[in-house]
Formats: sequence, structure tokens, C-alpha cells
Amino acid sequence: MTSNTVSVGVVGTSWWADAMHLPALASHAGARTVAICGRNSNNAREMAQIWDIPQVYTDYREMLDRADLDAIIIATPNSSHYPISMKALEKNLHVLCEKPIALTYAQAREMAETAEARRLKTLVPFTYSFMPTARYLKELVDGGYLGAPYHLNMRYYTGFAREGDYLWRFDRGIAGSGIIGDLGSHFLYLAEWLYGDIKAITCRLGFTVPRPPIDPAGEPYEVLDDSCMLTLEFCNGAYGMIHCTALCYEDTPFGQTHHMEFHGAGGTLYSYTDWDKVQQVMGARVGEGMICELPIPEHIWGNARRDTVHNTYRDMFRSEDFMIRAFINGILNDTELRPNFRQGARIQRLLSAAVLSHEKEARVEVESIEA
Repeated sequence: MTSNTVSVGVVGTSWWADAMHLPALASHAGARTVAICGRNSNNAREMAQIWDIPQVYTDYREMLDRADLDAIIIATPNSSHYPISMKALEKNLHVLCEKPIALTYAQAREMAETAEARRLKTLVPFTYSFMPTARYLKELVDGGYLGAPYHLNMRYYTGFAREGDYLWRFDRGIAGSGIIGDLGSHFLYLAEWLYGDIKAITCRLGFTVPRPPIDPAGEPYEVLDDSCMLTLEFCNGAYGMIHCTALCYEDTPFGQTHHMEFHGAGGTLYSYTDWDKVQQVMGARVGEGMICELPIPEHIWGNARRDTVHNTYRDMFRSEDFMIRAFINGILNDTELRPNFRQGARIQRLLSAAVLSHEKEARVEVESIEA
């Protein structure tokens, strides 16, 4: 790495890499995308041409062996996260890896310990924690708006699984966990970020919409959950509920809505995002009157657009210093990043506790989950 430039390789050529990772890298003066890797050579070459990336690979091992890299971004299906990350870490590369970062807690913990031992920067993009509503909620909660926390209720409604077709996100061999890992991991991270460590989990997973018993290659696979409900017990005595589902009809341009409610000894906070025009925080403190909107401060917005939620989302990651841009800044300036692999492993542990709770039909202590 030169003193002011990070050479980056990207593994994955999905719409997500094209929409978020590559634009953010292109907008950062300290980043240089030198290589891209995708299983489909035509897709990889097309992406390289669009983003002016000089080196194209179809095997990540070859890219890591041959390209002169400082860091990689892993935007591939879940089952590949562990092997790609471990090979990159062994080559002393900084790693940004999509969530969930592994298929098991043991894998995730090994990734975190390896990165820490080698003093490498890591980042797990739990994207919603960077949005203005979430960062303002964090500021309010940390500032004592709620007082002692009592409970929370968080709901993630979307409908991409309503049709019942094959999706790799519901294939255990590829995804590891179903909607609980795909969507629930986001809200588990937010829950601990806002309320502290979770002590125990009780979970029920839903398998509501029938899916094909074989994958596109004609092979049988284990179908995963399309909805989940979790009851959380926090170490500080608070409790909460998380409901995530991909079966809801949500008539918004992005097809999803987020609903959050937080109560404490000193007050109440609500947040609602319709993924169209509305992204708001509301609240009331004891003795200060009725629930009212709490305008998101200017320092939270930064220069992000506010006309639509999706434009805010784009700007937070393409031009503001969050997620990919934060990853580059952390490498250049040797600053701490969050969420890192240690925090990603923590969420993997919570997911394992939740799945075990469903299987045993019982409450599971998080500390009972061992690597």
C-alpha cells in the first residue's frame, strides 16, 4: 500500500457489488480497484469494463495469488465467505465481508481471531446501522432519552419470498441460515448496538411457503425459514422481540418497511421507514407531552439526499464515509472500524442460539453456544 492509496480486489459481480461497493470505491480518492473476480467470466469482464478495473479473474485464489492487493471486498453467497476471508487474511489483506460472515460460529470466531492476531482491518456491512434513523436512535439512547431500557419491538417486513421459487438464500448448503440470517442478523446487530448484550434467545422459525425440493442443478437441498420471531433477554434486564419476514405484501417502491419501538423508564422512541418517502424518528419523554416527531439533525444527514429513502441509502454508502468508504479510511488512517469481524462473529453466535432454540423448542443461553 502506498501512503495514500489502498489497492482493492472485489470478489462477486452481483447487482449489490455494482450498486454499492464499486460506486463507493470509485468515489474515494484513496481507493484503487485493481481486480475483480466472478464465476461467470462474461459478467466479470463486463463489470470490469464498466468500472475500469484492469484485472479480471474467475477464481478468487488466483486473484489473491497474482494481484497486488492491500484489501478485498467479499460480495458472494454465504458459503464462500469463510474460505475467501481466511485465504485473504493469511495473505495479510484487510477484509470487508458481507453478512453473515460464515456458516457457523466456529468459522466466524476463527476469522475474527485470525484478523486480530494479524492486526488487520475488517468490516461487516450491517447496512441499516449506518442509516440516519438508526444513528439518531443510537445518539438518543446513548444520551439517556429512554432512561433505563425496558423493552424493544423491531419488525422487518418484505415480500421477496412470496412466490415460492428456489432462492439460494433458502438453501442451507449455501446460506447456512434462512431469513433469520439474511434479515434477522441486521436487527440483532441493531438490538445489541442500542440495548447491549443479549443473554438468552427464544426463537420460532417459519416455513410457510412451499419451495421446490431440488435446486436448479436438480439436486435436493434443505429448505430454510422464510420468517422468524425472536424473544430476547438482555443482560441489563431489558427484553425485546424481533419479527423478520420475507412474506409480507408491502406496497412501497422498495417492497419493504421497517418498524421499531423502544420503551424505557424515561420515555419512548419510535422509528418508521417505508423505503419510499418516510424515514422518521418519533418520541416522548416522561413529563414532556405527547409523542411527536424528532427531526433528524443535520450532522446525522451529512450531504445525503432526503427526497427518497433509497436516495439516502445510496448516498450514505456511495459518497458519505460509511461502510466501504469507512473501510478504506480505516486502512489509510489506522482507525477502528465497526462492525468488525469480532462483532460479526457475535451475531453469528446469536444466530446459532436462535436456530438451536427453534430446534429444541426451548430458551437458549447465548453463552452456551461454543465454537
